[in-house]
Amino acid sequence: MTIRLTTMLFCLSALPLAAFAQAPAGRQDIAVLKQSVEQFLQIQTAGLPGQVTVTVGAIDTRMQLAACPAPQAFLMPGSRAWGKTTVGLRCTAPSAWTVYIQANVAVQAEYIASAVPLAQGQTIEAGQLVAMKGDLTTLPAGVATDIAQVVGRSTNVSLPSGMPLRLDTLRSKPVVQPGQLVRLVSTGSGFSVSSEARAVGTAAEGQVVQVRTAAGQQISGIAKAGGLVEVAF
Repeated sequence: MTIRLTTMLFCLSALPLAAFAQAPAGRQDIAVLKQSVEQFLQIQTAGLPGQVTVTVGAIDTRMQLAACPAPQAFLMPGSRAWGKTTVGLRCTAPSAWTVYIQANVAVQAEYIASAVPLAQGQTIEAGQLVAMKGDLTTLPAGVATDIAQVVGRSTNVSLPSGMPLRLDTLRSKPVVQPGQLVRLVSTGSGFSVSSEARAVGTAAEGQVVQVRTAAGQQISGIAKAGGLVEVAF
């Protein structure tokens, strides 16, 4: 009896450790949860500029979840597939459970920064800009990614060299100035009328501006390049 017991213990000790690390039958495989989060975030980030890298955080291997044939991934309210985020995984059958897993989405791409100091209100030229590369998720929201988004506009604040340019801090060059004589074009179903008027305010292309007609009537229209103001009826 002693010999048989010793032999059995020797055989068990010779088995690889992986044989004891497998999840119990009927339990959810943690590796599947990680894969589900990765695939979900890769789909959510499809189409983003640059190189996207998805990193799933550590998952507690002590979780005892019932096996689920198709876990459903979702984002928390207010969350998005950008930077540090949280992804939920939900199972509805055969057992209902929900877990939340931390992840990080990095987006390596080019962004536009000032190559020289920029003064407030200064019209920006291409030679004053430089394209840099970095993780967009760590930069301010709305950073410019194309020089064409910046050239010809001006900044609301003075900026030092090397500062990323945010679109919400840039102003377009005015196409209509106060007192400027503009061409007022009124259009509607089957008609178009053109007349002269004077601008009351300042506006960039596409912005609403008020003008005063020769008869003294004040009208709001959309400013266009070339001193045009369009009014649609």
